[in-house]
Amino acid sequence: MFHDIHWLGHDSFRIEGSGMVIYIDPWQIPEGPPADLILITHDHHDHCSPEDVARIRTPHTVIMTVAAAAAKLPDPVRVVQVGERREVGDVLIETVPAYNLNKFRSPGLVFHPQQAGNVGFIVTVDDRRIYHAGDSDLIPEMAGIICDIALLPVSGTYVMTAAEAAEAASLIRPKLAIPMHYGRGTGSVADAQHFEAGCSVPVKILPCEDPLTTNEMPG
Repeated sequence: MFHDIHWLGHDSFRIEGSGMVIYIDPWQIPEGPPADLILITHDHHDHCSPEDVARIRTPHTVIMTVAAAAAKLPDPVRVVQVGERREVGDVLIETVPAYNLNKFRSPGLVFHPQQAGNVGFIVTVDDRRIYHAGDSDLIPEMAGIICDIALLPVSGTYVMTAAEAAEAASLIRPKLAIPMHYGRGTGSVADAQHFEAGCSVPVKILPCEDPLTTNEMPG
């Protein structure tokens, strides 16, 4: 189920299927095949990296992201908003909300405000619906997510904690949950393990293909 889903560290993934190579939030990624499709959840530097996009982009690569991130990238870029459905080849892309409720940069100011319009993606590849939550807390809209595989942030501080992510998985009920957003400056493998221990759905902790991200298990 997950052999064609590659975790590249932090929130970065490469997904291969439906005849396409798809990257989500490529940032400090290792060498890999060129992209047919690049999806970027928001404009923060650890998600929207012009340098990484340039390394995997070809003249035929389709890039989809929100307006704030598109402004940082060379054209052409397809700008998306929450609640859209787009098709690229045989891949269906749906945009869903991603925002904070209780992770604050300063009193009253969250790191990822809802009004910023940041997105998560549901990508249908080879008849499987893969949900990438982006940088989000456990938000009410997750109750409406239908997916086979959920990629969920678990490190806290800027996104859901492991316990909150486990609650999100219980709400979404995917066939498989994969933890992300840990191991590079925020969070650790221990967060992924705590998520797995508290999760009511099957969990797979993917090995990271990025040498900058530690895969060491805590002692």
